Amino acid sequence: MATRNAGKLREMEALFASSGVILATHAGYEDPVEGDVSYADNAALKAHALHGQLRRAGIAGDVLADDSGLEVFALDRRPGVLTAFYGGAELPWSQRRARLIAELAESGSAHRRARFVCALHLVSAEGREFATLGTVDGEIAPEERGELGFSFDPVFLYPPADRTFAEMTAEEKNRVSHRAIAAAGLVAELQRAGLV
Repeated sequence: MATRNAGKLREMEALFASSGVILATHAGYEDPVEGDVSYADNAALKAHALHGQLRRAGIAGDVLADDSGLEVFALDRRPGVLTAFYGGAELPWSQRRARLIAELAESGSAHRRARFVCALHLVSAEGREFATLGTVDGEIAPEERGELGFSFDPVFLYPPADRTFAEMTAEEKNRVSHRAIAAAGLVAELQRAGLV
């Protein structure tokens, strides 16, 4: 998998476990420069980057990449595709979350609607490509809640559960999240293609 994010890898491993897909990272993976327009394009870019890096290392394998983001509607759907860089790439997630809550308060909008988006892209060892997109709707909580999850999970309130993603167990989150939806779609495509 094309990632350096341990939390994301754990979540993806759980999502794909029942399909027989085993995920691992490549120590030599180098992130490509991402674009600022499309989750799908960024996921494909990362998948192709890792696919090429593995080939140069003499390794044949299927490659999975994702690009995910948080869209806050009152902020013109920012941070969006640039979620990983919101507030600066080196800013700790706790400060990014505080900044997001403050920016939303400063906007003067009473609307807290938000959604998480996940694009997945798989390049098989022989070069076949598969892509899916998943979204989950929610709201931005006025303050952090919960200790689980990662990134913006402590401020993403999932209304059907009246809890943030950081208050939900991994199993609960993995039934409803943007990654869960995208992963289920990808597994279905791989099953139709006879690859799992």
